[in-house]
Amino acid sequence: EWLEPSLLEAARANTASGWRAILTEHLPGEVFSFKVFKDKFCDWFLEEVFNFYASGLPARRPNSMNAYGIILNDIGLEPMIDDLQRLLQPLGELLFPGPGSAWDGHHCFIVRYRVGEDLGLDMHTDDSDVTFNICLGLDFTSAGLQFCGHMGAPNHRKHTLTYQHVKGSCVVHLGRKRHGADDISSGERLNLILWNHSSAYRQSHEYTDPEYVAEEGPPDSVCVSYTHDRDYGHFKDYPKGKEHFRGRGWCPRRSFEYAEFKPDCDKEQPQV
Repeated sequence: EWLEPSLLEAARANTASGWRAILTEHLPGEVFSFKVFKDKFCDWFLEEVFNFYASGLPARRPNSMNAYGIILNDIGLEPMIDDLQRLLQPLGELLFPGPGSAWDGHHCFIVRYRVGEDLGLDMHTDDSDVTFNICLGLDFTSAGLQFCGHMGAPNHRKHTLTYQHVKGSCVVHLGRKRHGADDISSGERLNLILWNHSSAYRQSHEYTDPEYVAEEGPPDSVCVSYTHDRDYGHFKDYPKGKEHFRGRGWCPRRSFEYAEFKPDCDKEQPQV
């Protein structure tokens, strides 16, 4: 009752053509979207989330970057997420053989963006092999999801796509693809994020010793990160309260900088 019929049909048939029929391919081979939840389920699920917020019970931060959110395993929803991961495993394997294969772990959480809390999210990659990002609502404006290149690729910090969230729809991509959320202009947006992990993939050479090459040139300003980048200040002003990140970045890695690279401070902290 809570899944889109097209998704259920694809899962039951479990053929490559059936899965691909429900997909929109936004960036060839890299970013896809599809409908997952019915609107009524999104509304019911958000009601449960807001009930938890109203309870005043403590909630751990879902990750190091989102200050407002809920880890779903912490509130008894791990069995539901186990089922969702099993349902989507064939799709992960089809789209991303290796990182999308043999999932045996996950980290699933809600993120919330609204005025007075987190407005958006700095550019980053995920501690995930494959990420599913499902918009639950509510009403909001702006809040696009910006995609750049994969970590270690020549276009790591070059803009590749702007994705607009749709209630009930999921966008899927590799965890190592750099992305960030634009600031919300009005309203409130909540998303369910499912990070999928494969211990078999994480023992592979592709994961333990990934290719890393020099950037092809200066980054696009939309792709820079005040948390991670050594040259952020050349392309944007540091957000208020984030100035302490200057000099603490790691990207691009030393000896992999583009030809004209200069750090945005005189003295950088040593990289570990």
